[in-house]
Amino acid sequence: MSPDPTFSAEGGCTCRAVRYRLTSSPLIVHACHCRWCQRETGSAFVINAMIESDRLSVPGQPPILVDTPSESGAGQRIARCPHCQVALWSHYAGGGPVLSFVRVGTLDQPDLLPPDVHIFTASRQPWLRLPDEALCFTEFYERDQVWSPQALARRQAYLPQVQAYLASRQPAAN
Repeated sequence: MSPDPTFSAEGGCTCRAVRYRLTSSPLIVHACHCRWCQRETGSAFVINAMIESDRLSVPGQPPILVDTPSESGAGQRIARCPHCQVALWSHYAGGGPVLSFVRVGTLDQPDLLPPDVHIFTASRQPWLRLPDEALCFTEFYERDQVWSPQALARRQAYLPQVQAYLASRQPAAN
């Protein structure tokens, strides 16, 4: 998907207490087939729309952030409705609060964001057949070979924020 600044989509939790809006198209949409995503969703895979957090607005009640283990050991923070506990998006350790991985299934119109790429297909459920034309990787991919030029340009803009976040997490040198 080429990022589109005119794109807009809304979503929220099941009880509708937490609502959100994407104010531009995502950088990329992943269908992740790793065992961790399978466990966390109780499904065969998760579809996450990766977007800069400043392009994700929450007009009403904010979600709660729940620290959750991850395979990397660095953990993630999952934004959940404080009432119905539906997972709305995650902040992974590599991008922290700068990036949000929105659960596409929580959009009002989830069909707006089909996956651009399927990742960690080595652990894909064997009964799941992916389309022949799908872009698939047994693990992860090289960003420069998959992301659109527009998404790569947006990455350059948010990268200093990610670097500052990562530096803030490092223990102070003696």
